[in-house]
Amino acid sequence: MANNELTATGSETDTDAETDANRLITTAVEAETTERTGVSETVIETRDLDVYYGDEQALDSVSIEIPEHGVTALIGPSGCGKSTFLRCINRMNDLIDACRVEGEVVFKRKNVYDDDVDPVALRRTIGQVFQKPNPFPKSIRENVTYGLEVQGKSATDEDVERALKGAALWDEVKDQLDSSGLDLSGGQQQRLCIARAIAPDPEVILMDEPTSALDPVAASKIEDLIDDLAEEYTVVIVTHNMQQAARISDKTAVFLTGGELVEFDETATIFENPSDSRVEDYITGKFG
Repeated sequence: MANNELTATGSETDTDAETDANRLITTAVEAETTERTGVSETVIETRDLDVYYGDEQALDSVSIEIPEHGVTALIGPSGCGKSTFLRCINRMNDLIDACRVEGEVVFKRKNVYDDDVDPVALRRTIGQVFQKPNPFPKSIRENVTYGLEVQGKSATDEDVERALKGAALWDEVKDQLDSSGLDLSGGQQQRLCIARAIAPDPEVILMDEPTSALDPVAASKIEDLIDDLAEEYTVVIVTHNMQQAARISDKTAVFLTGGELVEFDETATIFENPSDSRVEDYITGKFG
């Protein structure tokens, strides 16, 4: 019996060889598909995340996995918790006395709310760009080097050039680096803030409605920049502009009133075939 199990006929051998060949082909196709679709590892994960401002609950048991690189958009009506969620990722909510956070926010397998996590160091790894451009009343050069200097690092001219090129601003300001950042236009100021955020070489960039205070031309430049940044960084952006989310993001999370994450999927799926009727109602303008 044992001999029969270990001995295969010619036909069985051919079948086994064909099966192995098919398996290899399938594996190769799956690998190619993974590369083509840009499947990435999860870099940020929240688990049953609840946030309270005093007695008011702003986020309700939010669990989500945000992939590395690419752009994830957070959309939803005003007051639904989008910005609160964003600020949880790099613990900016720590600066609000009335805020209480429960659950987990995991960045690269580490809960950022563990006692041994330094929030200041965390924010160097997870940078943030705010709704209104907020350059410091310093020179363009000093704005860019600020993040490096607070780390005790000596910033070089190469660091400044790299950050400004990364923010698509170098060609416009390379001859005026000692001029005040406040002298720039609104769109340039926002790109300067992006340069300041990427100078310390973070892994994640959070953006809270970065184009809402800009004119359409400046906003378009920021959108183009976000697309470029996503090749090197993980970008998470809050936006009220659903058309913008559809244009620039790879995945979209929809929050609704009460801080509930209703749906999270590929952006095309969210806008073309959402699984939750409430998401369809929001996207089609029935409320919000």
